[in-house]
Amino acid sequence: MSSLGEAIIHLAIDLFHQIRQSKKENIFLSPFSISSALAMTYLGARENTASEMEKVLHFSKIAENARGGAAKDRVEKPGNVHHHFQKLLTELKKSTDAYELSVANRLYGEKEFPFLQEYMDNVQKYYLASVESADFKNAAEESRKMINSWVESQTNGRIKNLFQNSLNGSVLVLVNAVYFKGQWQEEFKKENTVEEKFWLNKDTSKPVQMMKQTSHFNFVSLEEVQAKILEIPYKGGELSMLVLLPSEVDGLQEVEDQLTAEKLIAWTSPQNMGKRQVHLHLPRFKVEESYDLVPTLKALGMVDAFHDGAADFSGMTGRRDLAVSTVVHKCFVEVTEEGTEAAAATGVAVGFTSLPFHESFRCDHPFLFLIKHIKTNSILFCGRVSSP
Repeated sequence: MSSLGEAIIHLAIDLFHQIRQSKKENIFLSPFSISSALAMTYLGARENTASEMEKVLHFSKIAENARGGAAKDRVEKPGNVHHHFQKLLTELKKSTDAYELSVANRLYGEKEFPFLQEYMDNVQKYYLASVESADFKNAAEESRKMINSWVESQTNGRIKNLFQNSLNGSVLVLVNAVYFKGQWQEEFKKENTVEEKFWLNKDTSKPVQMMKQTSHFNFVSLEEVQAKILEIPYKGGELSMLVLLPSEVDGLQEVEDQLTAEKLIAWTSPQNMGKRQVHLHLPRFKVEESYDLVPTLKALGMVDAFHDGAADFSGMTGRRDLAVSTVVHKCFVEVTEEGTEAAAATGVAVGFTSLPFHESFRCDHPFLFLIKHIKTNSILFCGRVSSP
């Protein structure tokens, strides 16, 4: 697995644990989107600001390989974080007829602030991003509308009004949008979809449209957490959805409590998952969520970046007068018989028991899911469905 893929999984689990404290029913985010938007900022961070970001984004392991030398040389040094992103983004941008995946990074800087040419060149080179100037000082509202309309166009109209509050006083706004629309390798037949109960907890249910199919899927039963995982491939074989389903109706909290990046990597490794014939029941669902990530990132230890005086982004302007004001993230996913549409802007032993010939995988109670790019093992999206 690429070390960047691992870093994104670690960030995904950290963010998930922070967000689940808010007691929201459904959760949906793109750790890949958040990681790449913050990595563009990290490119211009120096000193303690950079160290904090490195820790929170789990870049330390990758950064160790590219240590030494002046800051400029560190950026150019092969094997560092920015090179990894360049590779990943180039891989994700490859054109294919199998699915639609668009990844777009853009940096909006206050036009009165002269950004260093070197920084702008590197953002373009490693993050395939453009740097645009905006007049946050005199035309904050027009700038907000301009950025929102760009995000909307990049996500096929799915993400509207990313920035709802005024950007007055902003100097730097980083935007990352990702949009995905994929068809299942094997579609669910519409005539098999019926209304069934989805149990929100042991006592309460709601009617959902339950899709059904029987096929061979990658599958694993996790003895230690009383749950199972199933992988549903998308057409083209480059992306898949993993669904983690607790055995008990109200078992999700316990599974979440034990969830770590290391466990998730081990559970879903090819050595642990095997092909089984499975009767799959999956509800149609649609989730749209938005988050202000500033409190979340502060709680994880990224503090200096948001404080005037402490923030050091001198790699962007040559001066220490920049601080990050906003990090917003908005995400959309829809799962139907044909496939999935999603958009976003911003050592474990596995015990196999002797299994029956047919496995049943009935998602009629709260579950977790993630959408990953198989080759790079990068989690593009992840979430929890408590109420479809």
